[in-house]
Amino acid sequence: MPAPLLITADQVNCLIHAYFLDSGFQHSAFAIRMEGRLDQSPHIKKHIPRGELIELLSKALLYSEVEAHWKGDELSTNCSAPFSLLDPHACSLQPLSSTNIVRESSAAKVNGDTAGKRKATTPSEDARAEKRARKEQDEKDAQMNVDGAPAPKPKKDAKSDAPQALPEPPTKKFKHKPGVVGARPGAVRFLQAHKTEVFVVAWNPSTKGQLVSGSRDAVVNYWAVPNGPNNDPTAPIQPTLTLTDFSFESQADLTALNWNHDGSLVAIASYDSILRICTANGDTYFRDSHHKGPIFAAKFSPSGQWIATASLDSTSCVWDVKQKRIHRQYRNHGDACCLDVEWLDDSTFASCGADKIIQIVSLTATGPLHTLEGHAGEINSIKCNPSQTRLASCADDSTARIWNIENIHSEKALPAPVIFSGHQQCLTSIEWCPVTGPGEHELVATASFDATARLWDTVTGECTKVFADHTKHVYAVTFSPDGRHLVTGGGDGSLMVYEVKATIQSKEKKWSWYTGEKSGIFEIDWQSWGNTSLIALALERQMVAIVDPSKVPALQSS
Repeated sequence: MPAPLLITADQVNCLIHAYFLDSGFQHSAFAIRMEGRLDQSPHIKKHIPRGELIELLSKALLYSEVEAHWKGDELSTNCSAPFSLLDPHACSLQPLSSTNIVRESSAAKVNGDTAGKRKATTPSEDARAEKRARKEQDEKDAQMNVDGAPAPKPKKDAKSDAPQALPEPPTKKFKHKPGVVGARPGAVRFLQAHKTEVFVVAWNPSTKGQLVSGSRDAVVNYWAVPNGPNNDPTAPIQPTLTLTDFSFESQADLTALNWNHDGSLVAIASYDSILRICTANGDTYFRDSHHKGPIFAAKFSPSGQWIATASLDSTSCVWDVKQKRIHRQYRNHGDACCLDVEWLDDSTFASCGADKIIQIVSLTATGPLHTLEGHAGEINSIKCNPSQTRLASCADDSTARIWNIENIHSEKALPAPVIFSGHQQCLTSIEWCPVTGPGEHELVATASFDATARLWDTVTGECTKVFADHTKHVYAVTFSPDGRHLVTGGGDGSLMVYEVKATIQSKEKKWSWYTGEKSGIFEIDWQSWGNTSLIALALERQMVAIVDPSKVPALQSS
């Protein structure tokens, strides 16, 4: 006799608690944790995959469909009425054909959609949803010493508080199966120590093979990745150090890792609102809890003298790294959360937010130098070009913009931006090509929830290439250090490597690798040290993947 099904209220509460955290509803998660006494639950520390509640509900709908449409010894599949969690099903069955053949169940189609929709609750999408979440200002906010007065609170849209699912791109079918094809042994290695999804990875720019990775369970691992002809690619790699210095593990998702220019310090941003700076040996150099909300970005200035952060508490902060103290806190986005920061030079930085604007701030000025307006949606990312003369931005309005900042310290208004239009859904990231040849225009790449990545001419605004090999949202995009290749990773678990300047005779896509089902790639970092080059991938599969381009023949061709 099969074991009985067991569903307890405590298990359901834990599932709902995990769903609230994934969706960015911090107050709701706190309420159910307290009222349900989940701190005393034996299940609270168990790993619940992102989207687990949605997947279980989807399976329940599939069962309901089969139960409603099973007629005798076959499944009727010509009902056109949908199934819903809240509405009763009104069957619209038509007479079956005389062939009496059991056709493919529509449940299979629903199951396929469920797999796709599951990625709407993965960290990268959740990070966007969580960034959009609006928190009531903590009482402590009134006591914060910040620059800039809060803007008047906008009127709430009645629909804005309801969670909204992002539309999925059209379903495509994989032409490749899991595995490493077209590469020599040892081309891909896995670092397995995390117990939950890995969100962020960052190579030390100075120490060859040193990597840090951060995951949902508030754990940071230091790794020493061996490389060379005498290296055994089958030997397991263990972390050299593990950091677990986080107050509330359930609210400490790692959001950003950033090394300073000489690789001596790494900044760690987290959902627990604490900025941490650690040494290359893992010692705590500095920690500060000045922010009152999750920190989304933390970046060192070019010299490493300063570090800037962006937070859900609607502020950006600048710290003096040497003095180990806060220099100033800025509220330049009113009550809208601050989503990203970027240094333009060693005393000037830009911040962007949910208020759809970019603020240019000088450390020596009392207010913003310039306010850049034009986006019609929340600005998710901003990046400065290598020469620090242009600033790129991408937003939820499906566009990207290039701003001329050559005369940033002038009182004159900045020129109108170059606008990139073509994506069909919100943009997740934007990156500059690190190398531009003589007489060539600089290039940027964008990644979008429309399952594509694009390459753009930053002077003309022309989209020079569209990369449409992904089947789900594209989360990460980066260039190789020499600018020859573009790498993309997405919710479909695939890594694509393209040649940036492919000719008509050569193929754009040089190599691809499918990591497997339910294995989104959330961040990519490609770093070179002399003749050594390695790619690190943050995976949903609770691990880090290391790709050695020197062992992929397609990436060695000129």
